[in-house]
Amino acid sequence: MGLAPLQRFPRTADVADMLLALETDGALIVDGMFDTQTIEVMRAAADARAAKVVPGSATQGLGDDGAAFVGANTIRFSSLGRLSTAYFDMLDNPVFAALADAVLLPTCGSYWVNTGQVMYIGPGEPAQVLHRDANNWWEFVSRTWPDSPEVTLSAMIGLEGVTEELGATRVVPGSHKNAEIQRFGEADSVPAELGPGDALIYSGYVFHGGGANRTDRWRRAMHLSFVAGWLTPEESSPLDYTTDELADRSPRVRQLLGHKSYDPRPHPGGGLWLKDVKALEDA
Repeated sequence: MGLAPLQRFPRTADVADMLLALETDGALIVDGMFDTQTIEVMRAAADARAAKVVPGSATQGLGDDGAAFVGANTIRFSSLGRLSTAYFDMLDNPVFAALADAVLLPTCGSYWVNTGQVMYIGPGEPAQVLHRDANNWWEFVSRTWPDSPEVTLSAMIGLEGVTEELGATRVVPGSHKNAEIQRFGEADSVPAELGPGDALIYSGYVFHGGGANRTDRWRRAMHLSFVAGWLTPEESSPLDYTTDELADRSPRVRQLLGHKSYDPRPHPGGGLWLKDVKALEDA
């Protein structure tokens, strides 16, 4: 008998029910979290950019080891707000905001984008190694695990239909609670199949990885994640956009992209990401 699939919710579901599923399984799927028009615009922009990107050229900043992790026949790129303003609309998504607030704000005054990244898995690409995203901040996690607070929350978003055969992300349910170091395989995982605009939401501590693409088509999806404001994000978003370019965006978008300072309150500590010893918005 196979493993039970991840729990699925409509975007109108009670956030408390979604959070319970996240606590139980380490992941859940929100159907239609992003509207069709936004996804169509984002997919068109991503397709145009992907046509100019060499598969396997991403390295995760870690040379040969990073290149193996991101895939030899996988196209990855970020700086998505440079491609389409639909990206900024996605950052303002109310469901993802409610989930991220509930998960991250108990441990930080605010959070910012970890990365917004297109991930197109090509035909014949083998399954990615199962891993935990929170290990990006190993210096912190290794000293606090298994009592580590959540420091990152991620979404894998379908830009079109994503099936198991196409390489749907695989998740090991409950592995975010596993305090022992162990290896998980495909038999321990379930695929997160998505329609356009559906989102797999998952904990930074749950084991997961891109599935094998056993078709002759590309898997079109994108990743969007947030990280606690006192940690260094994967993507250098503040370098991509000027203050003037974000002037018409919401305060949330400006915060997420590093154009507001970090205020630790209600937690103790001083402000971070300052200019002339003042908050960016006051400098």
